[in-house]
Amino acid sequence: GTEPSHMHYENDENYFRGYEWWLMKEAKKRNPKIKLIGLPWTFPAWIGKGENWPYDYPDVTAYYIVSWILGAKQYHDLDIDYIGIWNERAFSSKYIKLLRYTLDKHGLQQVRIIASDRLWEPISFVLLLDSELHGVVDVIGAHYPGTKTVPNALLTKKKLWSSEDYSTFNDEVGAGCWARILNQNYVNGNMTATIAWNLVASYYEELPFGRCGLMTAQEPWSGHYKVEAPIWITAHTTQFTQPGWSYLQVDGHLEGGGSFVALTDGLGNLTIIIETMTHNHSQCIRPPLLHFSVTPQRATFYLKGSFYMVETLQVWHSRLGFESGNSSLFQQLHPVKVWKGSFSLDLNVDEVYTLTTLKTGQKCGCPEPPPPQPFPSNYKDDFNIRNPPFSEAPNFADQTGVFEYFINASDPGDHVFTLRQVVVQRPITWASDADQTISLIGNFQWVNMTVTCDIYIENQRDGGVFIAGRVDNGGIYVRRTKGVFFWVFADGTYRVTGDLAGEEILMKGLSGVRDNVWHTLTLNIQGTSASGLLNGYPLWENVTISKPSNGWAAIGTRSFEFAQFDNFHVE
Repeated sequence: GTEPSHMHYENDENYFRGYEWWLMKEAKKRNPKIKLIGLPWTFPAWIGKGENWPYDYPDVTAYYIVSWILGAKQYHDLDIDYIGIWNERAFSSKYIKLLRYTLDKHGLQQVRIIASDRLWEPISFVLLLDSELHGVVDVIGAHYPGTKTVPNALLTKKKLWSSEDYSTFNDEVGAGCWARILNQNYVNGNMTATIAWNLVASYYEELPFGRCGLMTAQEPWSGHYKVEAPIWITAHTTQFTQPGWSYLQVDGHLEGGGSFVALTDGLGNLTIIIETMTHNHSQCIRPPLLHFSVTPQRATFYLKGSFYMVETLQVWHSRLGFESGNSSLFQQLHPVKVWKGSFSLDLNVDEVYTLTTLKTGQKCGCPEPPPPQPFPSNYKDDFNIRNPPFSEAPNFADQTGVFEYFINASDPGDHVFTLRQVVVQRPITWASDADQTISLIGNFQWVNMTVTCDIYIENQRDGGVFIAGRVDNGGIYVRRTKGVFFWVFADGTYRVTGDLAGEEILMKGLSGVRDNVWHTLTLNIQGTSASGLLNGYPLWENVTISKPSNGWAAIGTRSFEFAQFDNFHVE
């Protein structure tokens, strides 16, 4: 879905939109040492002055990015540690150098630059050729590197990160994937950071990449959530290390397959993490995983130098059970005695061990979350909230455009508090956004439904809005979204279409709808038939619906245009 920018328009600045500010503050409460990284996926249109490209006016783009970093500090006391360039898209050397200059000019020398959040090349090659660029890029970040790097990246002597990885369904295979790459990104590829996309699966599961988060919390209406296996795999590393610890440069390949890493804080503490994930139980969504074999083995470790004095190591253990179903996640076992600098462990397959000098570590005894519940089958929102905690209404999932709470100061009273679509130019896109704006809500399994909403077209002549049901898609596939869409336009016409693009016309005619007047639309879908009401009176009926057979409710606009919605109701 889409996320609201801090600057929708050139003369607009707002550092209280979206959920990220809240999320970053919550993260810092739990671990003040956590690092914060900003990376643009897309940019508002005004950055490109009409072109779908953020580098023609690099000073404008740098100003936009630096404003966000300054706003994080000014309004939320958040220090952004790293800033990226453009997610999985081209980079511009000129822009990167200007970004560094702009950061420094604003006293942000401590903010480091990561590039280019795509592949190892061409960024590594360009860094070797361009000494000025080499001087301003601190980290090479690659996405889904499959635990491997390339010679040029090593030659740059930069920190190497897997700056986006995982993206895998969060069952036990996802946990196996995560356990394997957390170790092997360093063991095979010298990467000292691995970042999971995404953190928490808090979006409708039937959208693309459903449940591809480390844990699942996709029912805000019930409060149900699930701490999935990847969370406890994460804990094996993150509870016993911190940013600033260093990897020991040892060959971490185990003879019987699997891997280990060792880290130290430089103050005498040592943490060793071992994984023995088998091929079929650790496949990530990408890239394809070449075959390898892992067998049960006895491994002996030798501690040398200052670690020779270590006498005992605390032990934490996970075993992924898969078919057997008897998984054990993040259990503390008896400490291991180190005898004259050495100890041995019997390792089975699909296991993770942490051995550490740290006495910390905990598997929280959290209260049981509330039981799962489907989305309410009768749901209303009148958007009448004076000081909302967030800029957007709950449960609406914007897929193109941004729908925000709005206060209509001039309204006589019925529609003072509304929901307004506020993106009025197509952004510099990352994915293939739709040409229309759309926000989804409800339960993907819904079949029969009545959707009612008050609508207000702001664009004269060519403005238009819709309400919809049985909507079947979003995210990166939003352009091919199907459903039952009831449109009204400022020119006084209406349409019923089977798709968001508006190409499959099921019915059309005159409605008498005008811009800058409130109207009430009602869409009723029962079985294979749909009908529509305008201001409570039938406008069209008996339109035959073949597919999709189920889906969400939705609201949206014909183009990137201002429009308002009020008194939304779905049953």
